[in-house]
Amino acid sequence: MQMSHPVYDMAVVGGGINGVGIAVDAAGRGLSVFLCEKDDLANHTSSASSKLIHGGLRYLEHKEFRLVHEALVEREILLAKAPHIIRALRFIMPHQPHLRPAWLIRTGLFIYDHLGKRKKLAPCKHISFEAVTSPLKDEMTQGFEYSDCAVDDARLVILNAMQARELGARIVTQTRCTAAYRENGLWNLHLENEQGSYQIQAKTLVNAAGPWVKRFIEQNLKQKSPYGLRLIQGSHIIVPRIYDGDQAFILQNDDQRIVFAIPYLEQFTLIGTTDHEYQGDLDQVKITSLEVDYLMDVYNDHFKHQLAVEDILYTYSGVRSLCDDESDNPSAITRDYTLAISHEHENTAPLLSVFGGKLTTYRKLAESAMMHLGPYFPAMKKPWTETALLPGAENLVSVELLMQQIMQRIDGVSLALASRWAHAYGTRVWKFLDGVIATDELGEDFGHGLFAKEVDYLVDEEWAKSSEDILWRRSKLGFQFDDAEIQKLDQYLLKLLMKRSEDTAA
Repeated sequence: MQMSHPVYDMAVVGGGINGVGIAVDAAGRGLSVFLCEKDDLANHTSSASSKLIHGGLRYLEHKEFRLVHEALVEREILLAKAPHIIRALRFIMPHQPHLRPAWLIRTGLFIYDHLGKRKKLAPCKHISFEAVTSPLKDEMTQGFEYSDCAVDDARLVILNAMQARELGARIVTQTRCTAAYRENGLWNLHLENEQGSYQIQAKTLVNAAGPWVKRFIEQNLKQKSPYGLRLIQGSHIIVPRIYDGDQAFILQNDDQRIVFAIPYLEQFTLIGTTDHEYQGDLDQVKITSLEVDYLMDVYNDHFKHQLAVEDILYTYSGVRSLCDDESDNPSAITRDYTLAISHEHENTAPLLSVFGGKLTTYRKLAESAMMHLGPYFPAMKKPWTETALLPGAENLVSVELLMQQIMQRIDGVSLALASRWAHAYGTRVWKFLDGVIATDELGEDFGHGLFAKEVDYLVDEEWAKSSEDILWRRSKLGFQFDDAEIQKLDQYLLKLLMKRSEDTAA
């Protein structure tokens, strides 16, 4: 398939949180933007996180004060931008004197409370545990409690991509950039997807390929990478819910690392993460037996209820791309981001590559990227994302009120379904519920509260192309679907995508 070569102000390679964050910021400043992702949005690192928007309490020990400050400020900004997918979460840290003295923890939490602008989140406090009611082992009698936030990480990526598209950006998934080169002051990008190959041109190229950032520079651009890259695997296990209450636990370990135990999707507890160097295939990242043992040991050292390997329902792993600071300890490598910019002669066709970064600071990373690119686009508009709501947060009074409205308007909707819809889509839920007054008007029922109307919406509005895209990244219903139900959904998607393709061709 041959197409003409449209010229964009910016081409972004990579559909993770940093790529879509830069794309939406640029689009909102008046730039024409193209973004390609070789798989699905949030397919890799951005959906393999601990599902947190947090300041990074442990980074204080590594004196990462600038990063922690920025992340703490961003917590409240993001909470206001997307209250349907981000919620406040209290964390409990059992005190173990042989690991860290109480004064050190108090000092760290005091700094954590005051290093950023904390308006909505509750402050830290010292707490005592009741032996009868605490899920922790009896020898753990005291600890500390503080605030951070939980997030649906994949949906954060998708909402930013939606906003970018609504501002004029072109977002394409399942599309690989096979090569790019400078010519006559522009970048020429060669792109491939299942329909064939085509080319575009752009005035600037942003390499936000995450773990592939260095490989993209060296193999696709045929250039020398300005920085080394450390690939650090982080893995999580998911088990049946192991304690009551909505609080998370932050567990200290003898190696000075920490592990989180976090309530997840009402029925589960998420435990993670690990930190070790990764050398394998970036498309086939899987938890190792050593990581399973590590997470189980840390958990079992703290809780009365003991876990066995048989209790693990699901695991997931991702690779964080961290700028190489030559640290011997993977957990001590900086989580801060580094932006590298280079250009052709006469300051044309800049290349901006993103090394490192974390979910919480994606918006600030994008602002920094646009500041670097400002000289190339003197007419570019000013920063705007700090107060702009993400899709679904418009006219959202509260998620609870939205749930009530859904149940009042649509007969047959359960509380659990209303909650899932409200938290996933916010007020955008009316895009596929408009005019519906009963669940039997939602089309084919695939089970577990997934109906054809929602599937159609995810295909038409959120780039979903497969059952995996829908069940694991957009709805989190994958835990409930069996093979037969997945096959039924895949058959429906195949017909739907063929029809959409025919409609586009016509």
